[in-house]
Amino acid sequence: MNSSGESVQEASAFYKLPPESITAFHDELDLAPGKMRVKKGGGAAGHNGLRSMDKMLGSQDYWRVRLGIGHPGSKDRVLGYVLGNFDKDDRTWLIALLDAVADAAGLLAQGKHPDFMTNVALHTQDTR
Repeated sequence: MNSSGESVQEASAFYKLPPESITAFHDELDLAPGKMRVKKGGGAAGHNGLRSMDKMLGSQDYWRVRLGIGHPGSKDRVLGYVLGNFDKDDRTWLIALLDAVADAAGLLAQGKHPDFMTNVALHTQDTR
């Protein structure tokens, strides 16, 4: 994941895709578990995979689907938290979120990013 920009850049070059037609899905500490946001561009905010993509694409102008995992509370616990397994208690929101994202993914392919975000939010609101 930390070097994901290498494979994204190779695929982008092979298929002749500009950065704005790429969508990256990533975990987001700054969103509550089960929440999701879509945005175009922005900084890496300490996310090594996004940092790698920024460097290899030479641009931050790609779409990001930010999947909230919450924050462990202390900066010292972030690495273990991000790399660790989800708890059994997380299954409800995690499965609902991933299913909703998968079901609505076609909207992203059609360039309907706001509709994607609304659709996912509607299908996950009772699981958080």
